[in-house]
Amino acid sequence: MNTLRTGLLMAGLMGLFLAVGYLLGREQGMLFAFLLAAGMNLFAYWNADKMVLRMYGARQVDRQSAPDFYALVEDLARNAGLPMPKVYVIDNPQPNAFATGRNPENAAVAATTGLLQILSRDELAGVMAHELAHVKHRDTLVMTMTATIAGAISMLANFAMLFGGNRDRNNPLGVIGVILMVVLAPLAAMLVQMAISRTREYGADRGGAEISGQPLALASALAKISNAAHRIENPAAEANPATAHMFIINPLSGARMDGLFSTHPNPHNRIDALRRIAQEMGDEARPVGPWNTSAPRASGPWG
Repeated sequence: MNTLRTGLLMAGLMGLFLAVGYLLGREQGMLFAFLLAAGMNLFAYWNADKMVLRMYGARQVDRQSAPDFYALVEDLARNAGLPMPKVYVIDNPQPNAFATGRNPENAAVAATTGLLQILSRDELAGVMAHELAHVKHRDTLVMTMTATIAGAISMLANFAMLFGGNRDRNNPLGVIGVILMVVLAPLAAMLVQMAISRTREYGADRGGAEISGQPLALASALAKISNAAHRIENPAAEANPATAHMFIINPLSGARMDGLFSTHPNPHNRIDALRRIAQEMGDEARPVGPWNTSAPRASGPWG
């Protein structure tokens, strides 16, 4: 169901993109929009992972520099039937994590130092399993393409504002079409992008629970991360809000609601879903403590 919904949303996003191109310049505008999308997606396909990791100052770690953390990811990748991804650590006190890469063979997972400090081993396993589920489901590529198309729609809208107003013969709706493109098209693209992101998070939660075998540990981790993430600012994320959808919990301040303008589902809803998954899997119903951050810190030298 999540895959079908994602496919429909992406089809709608691409349809919106072509419609904006048509309003900008009829058939020629649609062709320009298609070529623009193809070029931007091709660039993102090969370079987005490197750009994001560099943006957040991620440093690659290995078996020697972070033996416990690396071994944990290695065990989870084996459980998931995935190639070993590259493993990165980000020097940031906000607890969070993300995955990137165009396919499982070229994937990377990254965790902040804040995450490695506050989670137990089981909780950390749940979080990294969630990120590996994104890799397995190829969500990293889907969300890169989605963000690229949404950005291209905004670019076309700016073109329309600059060049479309006096070209009624090319724009079938004239000034009205320009206004619609400038105001409504980027807004619609943002809403579709966020809907796709929320859909993929639920799927990765279930996948992470299956890979780690401990859905309640993942639920506990989500509670801790969400509680801390909105108290600890992430300057790199605030400066690059278009990357917020990549993280397991929204890294931007003040984004707690599960509404139209959220890139992530409400953590309460995700925890409830994981509790139901735990019942399906027969996991022990140990308390999650939804917003309790007083649990002991991880004892292992994860970073």
